[in-house]
Amino acid sequence: MALTSTRLTADEYFALPPTTASPELRRTQLINGEIVVTEASVRHQRIAGEIFRLLTNWLIDHPGHGEAGIPVNVHLDDFNVFAPDVWWVPEVLRPARDADRIVGPPALAVEVRSPSTWRYDIGAKKRAYEHLGLAELWLVDTAADAVVVYRRSSPGAPDFDVALELTTADALTTPLIPGFSIDLAGLFDR
Repeated sequence: MALTSTRLTADEYFALPPTTASPELRRTQLINGEIVVTEASVRHQRIAGEIFRLLTNWLIDHPGHGEAGIPVNVHLDDFNVFAPDVWWVPEVLRPARDADRIVGPPALAVEVRSPSTWRYDIGAKKRAYEHLGLAELWLVDTAADAVVVYRRSSPGAPDFDVALELTTADALTTPLIPGFSIDLAGLFDR
């Protein structure tokens, strides 16, 4: 659900009082200048939480491979401030300890299907992530129990040029984090 009828800039969005930017303490994002409320279901939260837990546990066991996080403001450009459900950055791009937000895309963004935002995830957000250089995007479709992965075949690729659709018969891996894997049957059994 979009809350604004006029486009806001990222600076205007960040300047809003917390109760305006997050009505009723809801999580919001700025997508193409519109404030969008994220309404997550319980299953959405379970799956996003499990991806974060698996990734974080792997990173704890493999120090020096970066940092993962849950939704935080990711300031992408003048009209887009996203809050991916899960994000990962390599060690060299870890945010400062006192950072308020991430500036620029993380290396990996995970968007889990939510009734209020899925159309943005597969549309405007995917296009913005691709245009702004995100290395890899996981679109987790809780209705189909599938993950659509978009990635660049090399760091210099101008667009997502690899697309995979994975189901419960598959394991989800990424060349960004060699050795990390998620069993999708286990993930979607939530």
